[in-house]
Amino acid sequence: MINLRERFGGLCSNWRFGLVIFAFFLLANVMLWRAVYLKITAREFLEHQGGMRYERVQEISTHRGQILDRNGEPLAVSTPMETVWVNPRELLPALDRVPELAHVLGLDANKLRSQVQKKADKQFMNVKRQITPEEGGQIKSLRIPGVYTQREYRRFYPSGEVMAHVLGFTNVDDEAQEGVERTYDHWLKGEPGARRVIKDLHGGVVEARELIREAKPGHDLVLALDRRLQYLAYRELKAAVQVNKAKGGTAVLMDVRTGEILAMVNQPSFNPNDRASIRPDLTRNRAVIDTFEPGSTMKPFSVAVGLESGKFHPETPIDTHPGYMKVDRFTIRDHHNYGLLDVTGVIRKSSNIGVTKIAMAVGPESLWHFYDSLGLGRAPGTGFPGESSGRLRHYRDWNGSDIATHAYGYGMSVTALQLVRAYGAIAHDGVLMPVSFLKLDQHQEGKRVMDSLVATSIRTMMEEVVKTGGTGTRAQVAGYRVAGKTGTAHKSLAGGYAEDKYVAVFAGMAPASNPRLALVVMIDEPGSGMYYGGQVAGPVFSGIMEEALRMLNVPPDALAPATMVSVPASGGRG
Repeated sequence: MINLRERFGGLCSNWRFGLVIFAFFLLANVMLWRAVYLKITAREFLEHQGGMRYERVQEISTHRGQILDRNGEPLAVSTPMETVWVNPRELLPALDRVPELAHVLGLDANKLRSQVQKKADKQFMNVKRQITPEEGGQIKSLRIPGVYTQREYRRFYPSGEVMAHVLGFTNVDDEAQEGVERTYDHWLKGEPGARRVIKDLHGGVVEARELIREAKPGHDLVLALDRRLQYLAYRELKAAVQVNKAKGGTAVLMDVRTGEILAMVNQPSFNPNDRASIRPDLTRNRAVIDTFEPGSTMKPFSVAVGLESGKFHPETPIDTHPGYMKVDRFTIRDHHNYGLLDVTGVIRKSSNIGVTKIAMAVGPESLWHFYDSLGLGRAPGTGFPGESSGRLRHYRDWNGSDIATHAYGYGMSVTALQLVRAYGAIAHDGVLMPVSFLKLDQHQEGKRVMDSLVATSIRTMMEEVVKTGGTGTRAQVAGYRVAGKTGTAHKSLAGGYAEDKYVAVFAGMAPASNPRLALVVMIDEPGSGMYYGGQVAGPVFSGIMEEALRMLNVPPDALAPATMVSVPASGGRG
């Protein structure tokens, strides 16, 4: 009996021992399987989860491309700046150090402390955007817990208000708002990069890991503008607006051979570097957006239609007596009774009656088709924000007197850019060129809109405008032959025209023998007593064109002293 119990006890003891061994063996296998699962199968998931607790994806900031003038001078550059931000949770224990931070940033310490306390449950609060790298270095040297800096870029415009309307500007986030910046934003803006970094509990970067995406700076953009000519045009226009107590003004200078815009300025202007000075009424590019009735500057085109028709030539006589004529219920008047004029005399004296008779002889359809071929009534297609098409009603909508008013620049509207392009066609022997704000590496193909002989004849007629007896003697340029036309138009108001508000215009080209440049100057509401285009806009044309021709080394074509005349104090009309 004893032996049986001993034997049974031994068996039970062995069974328990085996069970324990089996349990340990099973547990070891489970743990081994779990280790294999975690190491191989779930590795990616676990690494990701672990990384989320100490790895971060950090953006690598980049900058916009430079904007350069045609000679490589910088017009818009991106400068490195720093943004200061805080983690309120981390800064709260060190609130006593807020005055140090506020002192460096020029902020009110009590106000900053209050802001931090209000956002105590947050992990981010912007303190100040776009401080200098030097100031950013001072902030870092303070080593205040919860205070951080981040690199960003700010746009800087070395030429200030001189280039403002063409270049436009960016906002505090470096996003394009106006001008060339906005038109070519897709080309100028860069692509931020990204990299993985290991950060400590305080948000500091401990280790930079792999690069996820490389930062790509924006591309540089080379404009057709010449910075020297832009400064010249801006100086002359601003002085004229001030002297004539005008509401504003515009000047556009174009290379007639290429269609490149070499200078484009407006008054009043603004400083894009001072965001506090930026107002909507100042930022629009008037040369591209604002329209005006061109007045007598349209007469050369009306005469060109007459020449193209074969019904007129430069010596064809036109009777303008007695200085006025009735068309429907309207009376058209000249400044004087010029009597019998030839077609050249119609341009020289700026005769409304003479040009009306030419337009009526060729008919409204021919006049409208020619204006349309010049791009009037249609946007030039530069892509500039807000680009205006002007106004040119179809000839089918004209009434009896509209052919007369369109012949001398009323009842329609243009921008300064459209007008200089149209004058460029006369200068370029009848070929209308596409307008370009960019410097061109290859020649553009233009569109012929008039016979080359007609264009030459029109230029010859317009040379008479700046000679003795013409309306634009103040537009003369020493040493060069100038072809141009004055324009003076009453400003249109609701229901009619203002009797005492004018737009004074001079449009022309030089050297007339082989034109290189076309220039349009418009002075809006001159208020000093003079308002004729020849008096007000003519001298601005002369000042800009004279220096521009010399800067570009264009050979003189009128060296004889006899070509220059003394200018009477009364000036011209148009």
